[in-house]
Amino acid sequence: MATLCRPAISVPEHVITLDQTLELARRLHAGHPQLALALRLIANTGVRTRHLVQPVEATLDHPGFTARNALYEAEAKARVPETVRRALEHAGLGPEDIDMIVYVSCTGFMMPSLTAWLINTMGFRPQTRQLPIAQLGCAAGGAAVNRAHDFCTAYPQGNVLIVSCEFCSLCYQPTDLAVGNLLSNGLFGDAVAAAVVRGEGGRGVRLEHNGSHLVPGTEGWISYAVRDTGFHFMLDKRVPGTMAQLAPAMTDLGRDRDWDVAGLDFYIVHAGGPRILDDLGAHLRLPGAMFRYSRATLTERGNIASAVVFDALDRFFADGGADDEARGLIAGFGPGITAEIALGSWTDGHARPEALTLRGLAASHV
Repeated sequence: MATLCRPAISVPEHVITLDQTLELARRLHAGHPQLALALRLIANTGVRTRHLVQPVEATLDHPGFTARNALYEAEAKARVPETVRRALEHAGLGPEDIDMIVYVSCTGFMMPSLTAWLINTMGFRPQTRQLPIAQLGCAAGGAAVNRAHDFCTAYPQGNVLIVSCEFCSLCYQPTDLAVGNLLSNGLFGDAVAAAVVRGEGGRGVRLEHNGSHLVPGTEGWISYAVRDTGFHFMLDKRVPGTMAQLAPAMTDLGRDRDWDVAGLDFYIVHAGGPRILDDLGAHLRLPGAMFRYSRATLTERGNIASAVVFDALDRFFADGGADDEARGLIAGFGPGITAEIALGSWTDGHARPEALTLRGLAASHV
């Protein structure tokens, strides 16, 4: 059965604090009629620090979509490989053991996908399947886990590498002055994450069930307007209330498989903001501590889009994981409004050493 192994996370070296964010908002938008509201919303996000691929001054400059996207590609190629290597080490595998790469990102565009570059430069086999996912936003982390699970269900000895590369700061639009955009300027951060789903062996979350749910009539609530200046993030004020629809969908998914979603041992969920976590806890009647890993990600790194679930999961691993067979949930939420939900159990099984993998042995005799 497929196992999601420990992720690897990397964040850029440039840091912006909440105090710096609030001061920038006051200075850049001094005459904004809703500045007080925007400042209050930013302060209430719970975000204390965020990491950026550029210094703050460069982030605030907009050289045009062409330059922004070129920077996205350059930064991805500079930062992703080391993160991938660590994720492979966590899983006890090498590039030659990977059968599919799922690449998720909503903050830049490349064609061919970065998957092709990774295969050409990092020793992955030419036969490695590629699955880029670009338009699920923050839900893509959960979707990547679920598509990897699906692949390993179809190919039980297969292994899947997931890569999430999110440079949200490259979507900053200085001319967008709606309150929702001002809020996003103080909420989103940058990060790269990678994780391996092993078809056999491995320590981590043994994936057992997955599902997806779209809230009807909400496709315009989280979206991009694609303009000459790039991606313009659109956020509806009704988004924080969507747990009223998504929590029952999660409960139904569990009930259909004889799982009590409100009675699990661990929860790794996308932290889009504190209200998402508060409302989910209220609907499932769970104490706030059950979402402590997601809250820590939000506090220290902000909303890092599809990478949130992997950062929170890494914190869970760092905390020792769970008892063998403990049950848990992984969920990402994003445009649609869409939820991607996985149910799984903790396993302390040990990954095979890389030298003993079938492909490793075969390669040694070529």
